[in-house]
Amino acid sequence: MQRWLIAAAITCVAATGCSKADGEATTATRRPQQAGQDMNPLITAGHLAGVEVAGLSGDQRAMQAHINAMHKNLMRDMHLADASRRIDHEAARAAVRPLQGVQSAVWIDNANLLVLVGGSQYRSMATIDTICLALEPLGDTLSVVVNVQDLLATTSEGADTLSRNCQLGAGERAMFQQKRQVDVLEPEVRRVFRAQQRER
Repeated sequence: MQRWLIAAAITCVAATGCSKADGEATTATRRPQQAGQDMNPLITAGHLAGVEVAGLSGDQRAMQAHINAMHKNLMRDMHLADASRRIDHEAARAAVRPLQGVQSAVWIDNANLLVLVGGSQYRSMATIDTICLALEPLGDTLSVVVNVQDLLATTSEGADTLSRNCQLGAGERAMFQQKRQVDVLEPEVRRVFRAQQRER
């Protein structure tokens, strides 16, 4: 039994160490949280061992904490936003407004935040990352799709909306999250129109 407890403790320490290293790397690069990553088996093993150790010691609080952590990881892997950590819309607008290049921000619906920027240099995935990082302290950004439009665009391409869920790749959406057409014309219609214009 004692050997098993030592092995469990080592597993927990190893998992914590790896998790900490991953966290430090993420902080250094300042990337938004990412969902949909495969669950780390080492971290999961650490939580399972933690549940066992907490159960043997009678620490119900620690046991529940490990179970909650595993549940949270599973939800993120499934692209399921945490309904208990919804982001307040007005607080989100207030957090985004001071960011460089942002002219205004408005919610189109419960999931889609439209951010108008002033200049093509701000119509980028980097801007979306910055917006998502500003929203992270407010709740679960997996429930947010950021749509960036350039107010000063001089071409139809530049006027196209750049969209992405804060925690997923381009084109991906959280579970139960519908894709919304923000531009008046769909991208495919625009491409056909541009091709016709070039042929003339």
